[in-house]
Amino acid sequence: MKTTSEIRREFLDFFRDKGHTIVPSAPLVPANDPTLLFTNSGMVQFKNVFLGSEKPGYVRAADVQRCLRAGGKHNDLDQVGYTARHHTFFEMLGNWSFGDYFKKDAIAWAWELLTQVWKLPPERLVVTIYQTDDEAFDIWHNDIGLPPERIIRIGDNKGAPFASDNFWQMADTGPCGPCTEIFYDHGDHIAGGLPGSPDEDGDRYIEIWNNVFMQFDRQPDGTLVPLPAPCVDTGMGLERLAAVLQGVHGNYEIDLFRHLVAKAGEFTSTADLDNKSLRVIADHIRACSFLIVDGVLPSNEGRGYVLRRIIRRALRHGWMLGQKQPFFHRMVEPLIEAMGDAYPELTQKREFVERALLAEEERFAETLDAGMRIFDEVAARSGEVIPGVDAFRLYDTYGFPVDLTADIARERGLTVDMAGFDEAMARQRETARASGKFANATTLPAELAAQLPPTQFLGYDRIREEGLQVLALLRDGRPVARIEAGDDAVVILDRTPFYAESGGQVGDAGELDGLDTRFAVRDTLKFAGQFHGHIGRLEAGALSLGDRVHGDIDDRRRAAIVLNHSATHLLHAALRDVLGTHVVQKGSLVAPERLRFDFAHFQPMTDAELAEVERRVNEEVRANHGAEVHHMDMQQALDFGALALFGEKYGDQVRVLRLGGASTELCGGTHVSRTGDIGLFKIVSEGGVSAGVRRIEAVTGQGALDHVASAEARLREAAHLVGASPGDVADKLRSVLDRQKKLERELEALKAKAASGATSSLADSAVDVGGMRVLAARIEGLDAKSLRDALDRLKQQLGDAVVVLAGASDGKAALVAGVSGSALGKVKAGELLAHVAGQINGKSGGRPDMAQGGGEDSPALARALSDVPGWVRDRLG
Repeated sequence: MKTTSEIRREFLDFFRDKGHTIVPSAPLVPANDPTLLFTNSGMVQFKNVFLGSEKPGYVRAADVQRCLRAGGKHNDLDQVGYTARHHTFFEMLGNWSFGDYFKKDAIAWAWELLTQVWKLPPERLVVTIYQTDDEAFDIWHNDIGLPPERIIRIGDNKGAPFASDNFWQMADTGPCGPCTEIFYDHGDHIAGGLPGSPDEDGDRYIEIWNNVFMQFDRQPDGTLVPLPAPCVDTGMGLERLAAVLQGVHGNYEIDLFRHLVAKAGEFTSTADLDNKSLRVIADHIRACSFLIVDGVLPSNEGRGYVLRRIIRRALRHGWMLGQKQPFFHRMVEPLIEAMGDAYPELTQKREFVERALLAEEERFAETLDAGMRIFDEVAARSGEVIPGVDAFRLYDTYGFPVDLTADIARERGLTVDMAGFDEAMARQRETARASGKFANATTLPAELAAQLPPTQFLGYDRIREEGLQVLALLRDGRPVARIEAGDDAVVILDRTPFYAESGGQVGDAGELDGLDTRFAVRDTLKFAGQFHGHIGRLEAGALSLGDRVHGDIDDRRRAAIVLNHSATHLLHAALRDVLGTHVVQKGSLVAPERLRFDFAHFQPMTDAELAEVERRVNEEVRANHGAEVHHMDMQQALDFGALALFGEKYGDQVRVLRLGGASTELCGGTHVSRTGDIGLFKIVSEGGVSAGVRRIEAVTGQGALDHVASAEARLREAAHLVGASPGDVADKLRSVLDRQKKLERELEALKAKAASGATSSLADSAVDVGGMRVLAARIEGLDAKSLRDALDRLKQQLGDAVVVLAGASDGKAALVAGVSGSALGKVKAGELLAHVAGQINGKSGGRPDMAQGGGEDSPALARALSDVPGWVRDRLG
């Protein structure tokens, strides 16, 4: 039996021998495609190659691409665990031709690999082709030798021309073409018919390989124009193929999943290895681990939210198996055992992945029980449909993703009102938008954006420029031809030295001046991703379309921003050196007065770690490295060692900034000429932002000097207050604190003595009510703790007793009540104190034998205390 690892390796070896370049798997987060949430197929990393905007340096490639379908348009999450072949994470084997070989070679090699290398019986294989693809038919029939009855033509079956299971297209327009799919026949003992037949959805015939032949460019009017260089795009699911080669029917029966399912059973004490919950856990650990490896962390939005709901789905299935303790993070080790050789990054980031999962397990454990109780209550009163508003409450209050609610509902034969959920979600979003401080200031009317050329940015080497032409003016978000003094507006120019806010760096401020015109720029933002909008107020004159202005940025402000931005790069590099390569940027702010850097890390940094990071950054500053700027394509940049930031969108040509040997990153921001310009780097604070994300704030240059000067001034002030020199402050403070602790102990002893004296005389004033001693009194000078001590002593002295004590200071009254001996069961301390507190506008709470509370120190307090014996008498009847 071939293992999954052997199949993966043999596929790549086969195509390497056919002259293919072996390309590593791209991350699950598409590096350069904002239209996709995750890499969901093998062709994603080659999309720009097919579109013609990228030249990879080879014409044949093969890879094993990790893919995820658990969010957005492609979402298999609901089916995982309930079918034999659905996964969130899967591996796609692919071979690619970029204008090189075409149908004949692709088909011949597919057949050779399946039947000669992997020895699949030819009679078990059936293929489909597009209805009109006679070329593919001839190759299958005449070259390969398949009989016509095992070559099935599939026409347009999706309601439009060329909308077919056997015609692939990248989008509504662009590269497209027919495909041929290869199916494996599991045998007539399994239900299901041939592809294209009414019974095709059965499990007998399983697709294992799809060869796409991109030979047309689809035009907006739907016509197909032949491509000058046709391409081949193939995909074969590793898990499905392994099931066939290992002689099993379902993907969860292959060696990789048997190992993971067995470990899931061990960690949840589940002996039945056919349990669907074990399948869910085994599937989800792959998706979660690889997402974290690729920089995604659990959160409440975007990719992080998808990860969170996959984790929580796995945890709930563990919970269903009776495992209430953290277990999911332990699945990382068996995953590495199964896949670590193929993906060494799993091993390298093992600790980080485990800590990320454990943190989410601990977080969700706090809400799972409460959320399930709410679900049970809702289900009990909802009939067959969980109302959308209740599903939203579970999501909003208890952190239950709606698909988790739907999952639980389905297991109980219920459904969820998704339309109602969506409506409740939309209402919340609308409320959030209405309460926000800022409208979307960076939108442009589509017709205006279509007319404007992109703004040419001059600000890398200039801080002022003349002859800038006004191309557009916006007032109240609408295009206008002219603005006048006093108008708040947005000015868009043909060229500008003003940097527009991007990549964490704030936008420039300054002035646009004409002959009699002065426009004060308070910020610069990007509109529609390519136009620099100068936001501000026209202070003098008038400004019209076509006018020429002189742009002058605030150079002192820009200089401070530049220092902080370059220091951010050095900080990022130092953090990765000190803490580990799991540190990736999760957000930043580069402003003139400070820098803020958010990064992935699961525990507070120690003082020693912070000191070492600060030392390393300042070491790079003192080295006074020159800042090197390089322009290259994306692959060259990665080969150059550039670090691409998670979630950022980069063009085909990228700007690479290298600061000495410490930092090489893709960055479009403005920077120092030499690291020595930074002067001094000083960390101001470090703290948590969310689970797994920490934040450092720091200052540079004059800001750092000001911070040090301020700290020294505070140190001198503290030294003066304690009567010491700055160098002796710590020793002096330690002495003062020791003295304070000693005095506090003495004070506590005096309070205890006073309370003891007070209680000895108070006991004599207790009155007899129904054979019980009842005492209600006010004691001056005792705080809440001393009152409780006095209460305990009085209960011991009096035996069968009901006691209420009050102490007061600063207009507030503290109350305690206790019941002891035979009085227990007849009088409840909580009820008694609630009666007393209610008369002084207070509150209380506690047990039947002891309660405490408080309220206002008013004349009503004396009346309330005097009423206690009567209240007790009434309770005794």
